[in-house]
Amino acid sequence: MGTCQSALSSLSALIYILLRSKSTDTLSQTLGLEHVESTNSVAKVNGNGNGTAHHQYQKHPEKSSTRYSRKTLLLRYLQCSVFITSAAPFGFAALSYISYPAMVLGKSCKLVPVMIMNVLLYRRKFAPYKYLVVFMVTLGITIFMGMGDDKKASKSHGKANNNLAQSPYANIIGIVYLLINLALDGATNSTQDEIFTRHKVTGQQMMFWINIFCTLLTSILSILPLPYIPVIHPSHDGKSELMGALTFIQTHPSIITPLAQFAITGALGQLFIFETLQHFGSLTLV
Repeated sequence: MGTCQSALSSLSALIYILLRSKSTDTLSQTLGLEHVESTNSVAKVNGNGNGTAHHQYQKHPEKSSTRYSRKTLLLRYLQCSVFITSAAPFGFAALSYISYPAMVLGKSCKLVPVMIMNVLLYRRKFAPYKYLVVFMVTLGITIFMGMGDDKKASKSHGKANNNLAQSPYANIIGIVYLLINLALDGATNSTQDEIFTRHKVTGQQMMFWINIFCTLLTSILSILPLPYIPVIHPSHDGKSELMGALTFIQTHPSIITPLAQFAITGALGQLFIFETLQHFGSLTLV
């Protein structure tokens, strides 16, 4: 699922970039690997990092030493991809222990890890009112979760996970997996903010490279005969993920249509996500 979506996402980003590119741009410039200074862009960069997305952060003038470094930029993209690829298994594993509505509500609290990771990883400061807004939103979601009746939602959780769900520690395990997932999501979003702060790239250029790396990472992992690893690789039969996936598709060919729908809608949705991320930053996006 992840490989299909990231592959189509990189393709949709590439198509968008090519449609918006200038005929005079080189391939490196089109893909955001080479920056050409202009009078307007210099003024914007000197003002607040990238002129758009970082009005919410204080200026970091000491970061100019790595600005527009191609190697640093690609390593940051790879870092985001590693975070995304690592976060996904924990998110799926959490659904074996908690209901999907609980998962969605928990993910709604992502404001907190995004803010924490921005502060811890990149020493970024926010306006005081933003801390208050994050606190109030998270408190509201917590109250909603605490007062909600999750019994009806848990009935649709599926019979396959009944034994897991009935465990006295099921909720704790599910919440731990969810917290790990949220922490990795926060690290991803804060790193994306850092990329926009240091480098002159568009949201779709970032989308293209991150999804390219995600596709490569998940493809490599899918062909490796990994041993049993809890959460990360729970298969006991020693087969690769790719072989298991192909066998499943052969057994259940009806999955092809919803899998294509999942990948296409995700790929199109990411165009809007990265556009918002570029202009408003991860905190506002979340």
